Amino acid sequence: MARSAFFPHPWLSLVLLLVWLLLMNSLSAGTWVLGVFLAWGIPQLTDVFWPNPPKLHHPLVLLRFAVRVLGDIAIANLEVAKLVVGANTKLQPGFIEYPLELTDDFAISLLASTISLTPGTVSSDISDDRRTLLIHALTVDDEQALIETIKQRYERPLMEVFECSQP
Repeated sequence: MARSAFFPHPWLSLVLLLVWLLLMNSLSAGTWVLGVFLAWGIPQLTDVFWPNPPKLHHPLVLLRFAVRVLGDIAIANLEVAKLVVGANTKLQPGFIEYPLELTDDFAISLLASTISLTPGTVSSDISDDRRTLLIHALTVDDEQALIETIKQRYERPLMEVFECSQP
């Protein structure tokens, strides 16, 4: 969808409308009117906070990414629960320095948020040059394997969605 002055963030407007309709659990005319008004008004009011809005190139990849993240969150919750309830001998907490390929600030923020949303991992810091993300994990058996998992499952799809990488 193309950005315009009337709809500065069309994808956000569409998502807001869909979420509104799901929350209201109604398809009445009043629900639609208020939903369209909110879907138009919220992006209008928040447009000043988006000086360089991200450009979404592959929405289906983003949808697959979101489904994958939701599944990973569910699985990670079960794994963390087993670690907490079970013996603490399996815990091997540690920090890793994750080398970023992403360059877009929004995409980096989305990656860091995704890592923090997945139980057992937390994004702790980003380097000043925006090329390294410091991540804490509850179990770090193989640092390189964790880095490769994050790259394959999260960073590469985001690179495709936002078409960004290091020069």
